Amino acid sequence: MRFDLIVTNASLPNGQTGMSVACKGGKITEIARCIDAEAQEVIDAQGYLLSPPLIDPHFHMDATLSLGTPRMNVSGTLLEGIALWGELKPVQSVEQIMERALRYCDLAVSMGIGAIRTHVDICDDELKGVDALLEVRRKVAPYLDLQLVAFPQDGVLRDPSALENLTRALDRGVDVVGGIPHFERTMQDGAQSVRILCEIAEKRGLMVDMHCDESDDPHSRHVETLASETMRLGLQGRVTGSHLTSMHSMDNYYVSKLIPLIAEAGLHALPNPLINIMLQGRHDTYPKRRGQTRIPELRDAGVNVGFGQDCVMDPWYSLGTADMLDVALMGLHVGQLSSRADMRWCFDAVTENSARIMGLENYGLKAGSDANFILLQAQDPIDAIRLRANRLYVVRRGRIIARNSPRACTLHLPNRPDSLDPAQYAPKTVATRPAAS
Repeated sequence: MRFDLIVTNASLPNGQTGMSVACKGGKITEIARCIDAEAQEVIDAQGYLLSPPLIDPHFHMDATLSLGTPRMNVSGTLLEGIALWGELKPVQSVEQIMERALRYCDLAVSMGIGAIRTHVDICDDELKGVDALLEVRRKVAPYLDLQLVAFPQDGVLRDPSALENLTRALDRGVDVVGGIPHFERTMQDGAQSVRILCEIAEKRGLMVDMHCDESDDPHSRHVETLASETMRLGLQGRVTGSHLTSMHSMDNYYVSKLIPLIAEAGLHALPNPLINIMLQGRHDTYPKRRGQTRIPELRDAGVNVGFGQDCVMDPWYSLGTADMLDVALMGLHVGQLSSRADMRWCFDAVTENSARIMGLENYGLKAGSDANFILLQAQDPIDAIRLRANRLYVVRRGRIIARNSPRACTLHLPNRPDSLDPAQYAPKTVATRPAAS
């Protein structure tokens, strides 16, 4: 058989080394230590890490790259960001949203991202963001999976037209039901919004992804209602609680009840490390809370936890490079996930775990899966995070869609090497996860 593409001498995330991956017809056909066959194109991985694509399961593409329009967020706070977004929505056009979103998708692909779940604000009677991102989704489909969430930024009950607009957005083809219960006027309204939105998702057979308890208030407990409604309506495995930052301020007794409830409901948990630690704890003096939810405790209870980017150069966050390894690095530090197993898990949080959140099919490095993968200039997943490793190749359906030159430094030092590859500084012997059977 003549393959379309063969990658040789690759290290895999499961610890296997010297592996070859053969692709044909957009699928991974074979993974073996040696594949003796011809191919239209061959990539010598030179021992570097071959990984499934990075996944961003929480983003706001209708706002991305809008930094400074119509003004800057002077305080850098969440509430000023929301107010600033309210100023931008009426004056931006569908074309401007599309142009920014497509530019961001270019950046995301260059950074090895294969799929993005983006929330789109439906609290706009013109639904400009919805129309723009539906068209963007169509345009980028050959090289990027884009999943849209109908997000009532101003509250589905608080905004008088939000519920109607959400229905219109779903009718136009938006994929996921969103919500923001802690932004409703009362706790009771927040809980009611969760019930209404989950019922809509159940009737339409859709997934749910709610901004949930994104505050420092330990009494913001809408994730409890979200878990309860998930079980009542049989939505297990289809519901995500995003942010969950109030959990970092809750008392341990209550959390000892809450986390098992989340696990029982099969909820996915989705912190956004960069944004959570930037925006939370703003009313604190010292000690300051950092705002990231209880990641190790959720994970250890069996909850599927991913990491999201959330924002890049928009009203809420003026930084960002579409680098999910940067997100993993920040989540690792703030969560004190410093054991080898913990750090290895952080790589899963921006690959396999987040793919599960999005319900992606045919994802991963195995025969029969889509031939989507990236070659990272690193020795293993931990080193990929440490280096925020260079993406040497990005492959989609067996075709190279992006490539970067290897990073190296030329040295001019007496009696020292002429060049330096940062990926060669990985430990020579480390414990790895057992190879897949």
